[in-house]
Amino acid sequence: MAQKVAVFRKEHFNAAHRLHNPEWTPERNEEVFGKCNNPNYHGHNYELIVQVTGEVNPETGYVVDMKVLGQLIKEHVLDRFDHRNLNLDVPEFKSLNPSAEHIAIVIHSILRPRIDAALAVKIRLYETERNFVEYPVE
Repeated sequence: MAQKVAVFRKEHFNAAHRLHNPEWTPERNEEVFGKCNNPNYHGHNYELIVQVTGEVNPETGYVVDMKVLGQLIKEHVLDRFDHRNLNLDVPEFKSLNPSAEHIAIVIHSILRPRIDAALAVKIRLYETERNFVEYPVE
């Protein structure tokens, strides 16, 4: 019987963003988003954990080659998000509020097609030491 194992790759990026709903009044945005609605943006030191789950390949002993996974994350996520203003520099957030939830969903949508479909992919994104999100959830 094949054994499933979860492997994890942890990365880090810094990015600025502003949580803002353009359909709301300034007062409503301030009420809902508080300091996160600062018109001059604010930043986070994000911790990203990409979890890949699947059967261990009997020839390599790997679920996924971590060197390859690390390169995928660097090329398709870190190079696009690190030291960027998510609202202004990342096309996915031109019309999508860059909350931690949305950032995790976008990262998943970027990586999922690049990883073997037989493997499950989950994103855990820490916005602060105490606040984090996961996508998808079962």
